Parts: sequence; C-alpha cells; structure tokens
Amino acid sequence: MISIRHGALAILSAAALLAVPAGASAHRQWLLPSATVLSGSDPWITVDAAVSNELFYFDHVPMRLDTMTVTAPDGSKGEIKNGTTGKYRSTFDVQLDKTGTYKIGTSSDGLMAAYKLNGEAKRWRGTAAELATAIPKEATEVKLTQSSRRVEVFATRGAPTKEVLKLTGQGLELDPVTHPNDLVASEPAVFKLVLDGKPAAGLEVVVVPGGNRYRAATGEMKLTTDAQGAVTIRWAGAGMYWLEATSRGGKSSVPNAERSTAYVTTLEVLPD
Repeated sequence: MISIRHGALAILSAAALLAVPAGASAHRQWLLPSATVLSGSDPWITVDAAVSNELFYFDHVPMRLDTMTVTAPDGSKGEIKNGTTGKYRSTFDVQLDKTGTYKIGTSSDGLMAAYKLNGEAKRWRGTAAELATAIPKEATEVKLTQSSRRVEVFATRGAPTKEVLKLTGQGLELDPVTHPNDLVASEPAVFKLVLDGKPAAGLEVVVVPGGNRYRAATGEMKLTTDAQGAVTIRWAGAGMYWLEATSRGGKSSVPNAERSTAYVTTLEVLPD
C-alpha cells in the first residue's frame, strides 16, 4: 500500500464509511451543534464532531478538522475557532457574527481499489492523481470505487436565509423545501436530494433521533425519495435527528470506477 499524507488520510477516513450499511449497527459520522436557532447580539455555537456506534455518544474516533469549513450567510468564508481533537471527538466553536443561515461541514472525495497481485488480495486508498502509479501493472481483478461524502449542519442567527443552501451541482446534496432551521415537531418537513444537480430518485434516506443509547428501540425511519428526489419526514418529537442518504451508481469521473456517494446532516427539531 502506498504512503498517504496525514491530511489525505483524514479525508479518506470519511469516504471509508461509505462501505458501512446505514441501517446496520455500525459507525456513523456526525456533527452535533449546541444549537441551530439563535438570537442576541453575539451568538456562538459549539460543534462536536465524531464517528460513533451510537448517535451523539462518543465511543469510537474523532472526526478530523483539517477540511472543516464555515460558510457565512452572505457566502463568504467563516472560520472555526478553538478547535481541538481528543481521543473520541473533536470540538470547535463558530461565532455567528452575521444575521442569517450558516453552513458548517466537510466533504471528501477519494478512490478505493481492490486487486490481486501474484494471487494475493491487496487494497489501496488514495486520490485520482495517485492512481496511475499506485497499482502495479501486473495486478489483476482490479476493482475501483470512487467515494464521496458530504457531512454538514446549519445554524441560523435571526431569520433563516437561503444563500448557503445553493447547490454546487457536484455529488449528493440537500435541496431543502423546508428550511433546515425551521423545523417543529408537529409539522412534517420536506427535503429533496440531488445528485450532480439532478433529482436523486429512489434513494434510501435514514433518519434517526439522537439518544438511541438510552432507548430499547432506535426509532430509525427508512424513507425512499420519490421521482423528484423528495422525502417527507414526520418527526417523532422534538430533539436532534441524524439524516443520511446514500447512492451507488451514476457516472464516475474516474474511468472504470464504480461510484458511491453519501450525504449526512444533523437537524434540530424544536417543540411547538
């Protein structure tokens, strides 16, 4: 296996999670903001970032902060403050110094390969630029997977705005009909998923309320996007919810590679 720099390894650790079935008892990657709807003259939030077996409980590994970004309501680049990474979680602060909705998150895009060399099974992870020299010419049964993942949350100071909700047209993205910071327990929410800017029909969307460590049943909901890529979520009550959508297939930018994409967010549902 080739050597991968620390920064690239941090990115690829997220992509590796794409191989884990969402509905299984498995590691899940998440961001957890201390609040998502704020007011006042100088509001801040603290965000936990981790990968765990049980949602919002620190029991596995931290998410790295190397690629974490903040987008302010006007589209400008914000910053994470007081970032630190411990044994089980990373944590950082964001100052909401502008009115409107912020987007906080990270994305990854990498390659995974499985092949045989002299009859021995081998695996490799890296970037498209490294691919040409990473796998020996004598390798057989080469299988490539291009994996991308987007993990993000939203927080609003004052009235919700839509600038940060604009689509990039790349990968799997959330195109919310209901604003992600305007959720209440008694009202269903409608979200659309788009893949490369087009409606992602037939995707499985998993929604799980937090705190499942303390419940006999996880409360997990499995939904499927309709022809417009939309799902309607009826909340079980107020609280934090984890949402993941995954897609396999579609056109890869790497020849002969299968494609796997995922989108993850945490949503705060407020009481009536």
